[in-house]
Amino acid sequence: MRKKLLIVSSACAILLYALCFEGAHFQLSANTQQTYEDLRTFSDILSIIQKNYVEEIDLKKIIYDSIKGMVSNLDPHSSFMPPDIYKELQVETKGSFGGLGIEITIKDSVLTVVSPIEDTPAYRAGIKTGDKIIKIENESTKNMSLVDAVKKMRGKPKTEINISIMRDGFKEPREFTIVRDIIKIKSVKYRVIDETLGYIRIAQFQENTVKDFNRAMAGIKTDIPELKGLVIDLRGNPGGLLDQAVKLSDAFLDSGMIVYTEGRIESQKMQFFAKKNSVPYETPTIVLVNAGSASASEIVAGALQDHGKAVIVGTQTFGKGTVQTIYPLSDGSGLRITTAKYYTPSHRSIQEKGITPDIIVEDRIEGPEGKDKKVKFLREKDLMNHFKGEGDDNDAKDQEAGMNTDSAGDTEDAADPPLDTAVNILKSWELLKKSKDAKEKVQQ
Repeated sequence: MRKKLLIVSSACAILLYALCFEGAHFQLSANTQQTYEDLRTFSDILSIIQKNYVEEIDLKKIIYDSIKGMVSNLDPHSSFMPPDIYKELQVETKGSFGGLGIEITIKDSVLTVVSPIEDTPAYRAGIKTGDKIIKIENESTKNMSLVDAVKKMRGKPKTEINISIMRDGFKEPREFTIVRDIIKIKSVKYRVIDETLGYIRIAQFQENTVKDFNRAMAGIKTDIPELKGLVIDLRGNPGGLLDQAVKLSDAFLDSGMIVYTEGRIESQKMQFFAKKNSVPYETPTIVLVNAGSASASEIVAGALQDHGKAVIVGTQTFGKGTVQTIYPLSDGSGLRITTAKYYTPSHRSIQEKGITPDIIVEDRIEGPEGKDKKVKFLREKDLMNHFKGEGDDNDAKDQEAGMNTDSAGDTEDAADPPLDTAVNILKSWELLKKSKDAKEKVQQ
């Protein structure tokens, strides 16, 4: 049995059963006359094109293109990956690949940036969430598939590529010249804040994310023997591997459900529970999120929020509440299809709505175009063919209407308002604890 990979990622880049030519036979996945007739129609069209088209065709390309069209119309996250793209995906989940360093999707037939990845060529060039990629090397991206876009943007390191970007505030598209590089994503970074607080940034959930997180925690505890609080920054984190999100959540929880999935068949109905830690986690924790926090990031934020293990600060998350399973195929290609939806411990579906923070704080908008203007972020609900969410969506509406706002102090002039808010909360946390301890001592 081939190995399957569960991946929960916000965007980007799958199977027709053996199609035959005239006189051949194929097996049907469903033994019905209607299925046979539908596949027969496809086979007839393929045969007509092969015999009568004005020029000789590349049969494999036509079949691949047909599969791409079939799968891309299912939902925004299902896709067919030819062998070269599938091979790159396998490398990508290990944290090293060639390209520009952006997560992309299709919105209104236009290639759109979900999130630039930190410390990559695209990030350093100034590419931002929500940017519309109008052209790649003077070729229009309208109706261009994600697979084709990825192939065009990836290439040999140190080679240049020109992409034309349209952004809110731009009067016309601007051309960005970006030098490709080997993208080595450092999943986890950490530092100390004010000598008492730890800060851990998780850029993406890869194979070694939890190991790197544990190293970061060890480093912080070495620097701060008496850790007063921790900030986990998941802003712009597009997701990644489901098992890493589960293991990270488990590090904070001693018991209870972390996440569960619901699909059509029993094997897609999974439940993930926390295991008891040798040392209970008791450090006050803030998790930062924004519209670029998707999928695996939302699993972590939702689990810690439901269990009361962290205060969530930032803006409404992306809202991708589906799980994709990757099936390797015999020709080296791969099929990624949506097989389940996931739910938080309190039975919330994140699909389309996302996680609503406990305290809403907008990220600082850089540049003159951001002054006195609210940025329109790309979210799951903006994507074509997305699955509709479940349950009440009042929280999301409240945020969009500005009803839930920052209550931790004035952050208008802060360099990083969400982070500064988190630091203020953690400092207040310690003051409140001291005040409570003092009252208890007096009462004794």
